[in-house]
Amino acid sequence: MNILGIGGVLGDAAAAVIKDGQIAAAVEEAKLTRRPEPGRLPEAAIAACLKIANLNAADIDHVALARPLPPGSALPTALRVFTKAKVDTVDHHAAHAAAAYYVSPFEEATVITLDREGDLRCGAKWRGAGNTLTLEEEILYPDSIAELYGHITELLGMRARSDEHRMQWLSMTGKPRFAELFAEIIHDRAVGQTFNPPEILNQQDRADLAASMQHALESYVLRLADGATNVCLGGGVAWNAVLVSALERRFKGVFAQPAAGNAGTALGAALHAWHGVAEQAKRPDAGSYYFGPDFTAAQVKEALENCKLRFKLLETVPARIDAAVSQLETNHIVAWMQGRMEFGPRALGNRSILASPRDPYSTENLNTFIKHRESSRKFAASVPAEVASEYFETGPNARHLASVGAVRSQYKEQFKGAILSGDAVRVHTVSKEDNPLYWRLLHAFGTKTGLPVLYNTSFNLFGEPLVCTPRDAVRSFYSSGIDAMVAGNFLLEK
Repeated sequence: MNILGIGGVLGDAAAAVIKDGQIAAAVEEAKLTRRPEPGRLPEAAIAACLKIANLNAADIDHVALARPLPPGSALPTALRVFTKAKVDTVDHHAAHAAAAYYVSPFEEATVITLDREGDLRCGAKWRGAGNTLTLEEEILYPDSIAELYGHITELLGMRARSDEHRMQWLSMTGKPRFAELFAEIIHDRAVGQTFNPPEILNQQDRADLAASMQHALESYVLRLADGATNVCLGGGVAWNAVLVSALERRFKGVFAQPAAGNAGTALGAALHAWHGVAEQAKRPDAGSYYFGPDFTAAQVKEALENCKLRFKLLETVPARIDAAVSQLETNHIVAWMQGRMEFGPRALGNRSILASPRDPYSTENLNTFIKHRESSRKFAASVPAEVASEYFETGPNARHLASVGAVRSQYKEQFKGAILSGDAVRVHTVSKEDNPLYWRLLHAFGTKTGLPVLYNTSFNLFGEPLVCTPRDAVRSFYSSGIDAMVAGNFLLEK
């Protein structure tokens, strides 16, 4: 049984393939084309997924298309190349729910999906039991908590639909002194507290507004999940790592879908078809979300030679690790491109920029010379899962960099460059099973320096998605202040 899922056609399009009960591939169109066209089929992503899964169009049994689609869309006609496949559409929030629940570790859960809008909904609550999802509550547009979050993002001088993650980090530095106002707005009661913003908000006003909106979001989701044992979170709101941490503190089990946005509906549509249409009982394992393409040594070498670059061949895995550690221990910043590209926006150790936490200027250098963004932005700390508790307090979603942890008091000075506020820090726990090469690199750095932790941020620049191909990596490497790059079996230095 081979299923192709397609989602996010109106924006953030992606494709995914389930092959014989396993998630074989999932790729966003933007990562491949670098200039996606909303409203069109993600043809490059479909082709990449078929290639990764070693399938052709005639091998696909079912095509599941997550809504919404362009008005008067002829997309099903465009899918006639899949000659033996049944084609159907999947409700937008049903796809979000399937993506969140069917790859979770739970046999029963309350599933909450929240975003701006999709199929006239902006949210829904589901009951997951076994291999079924039952809709319990729907939230119709325009009563969108995500839309409100975006408006406050704009009020604070940032871009809606782009900078909400910046507002959540800002919220950690403020106090929710306008929480009552937001509660009244959300519950449509007569607003008793007023806020008339001055023409120019000072930094404390901005932080307090962000904190108040974040508090309102957390309260809203906690009310939806009240009485649950396990909670699954999908839709764009699931990217809010501060919210996920609040849920982890409250409920026994929490799973936040790492590819939570519209792209994730491609995976959700495929999972919906697998369980809901094909009535298959086996739950696919999403693992660690390395579902994109990888590249052979020959392909990387060809790209480097075509760009007329000098490079050093690293013939073995130990040579790759040693080269990276040698750079990092001298406080160089290293681009690390290995294996299959991540699905979703977060770098989980295959398309990452790495720095040593022993360097007191690492955060400043990453922000100023590479990411070209404000100095207050912080980076995640990657650590082997089995030793993470020595340095940090974390929840289960640290596996996918989807929550916020806390640094232990004795290491606050060591990791001060990553601290968001108080003792809060983003933590990425890496297991040998999820990513053996990155896990070995962390341990090797620990052996050399006594600290098996690296700062990790996504390998991309200027608002682009993660790099995908060797050529993408070369372009970003030479457009930034990154000191060295280990791409596959090759080392490049400036």
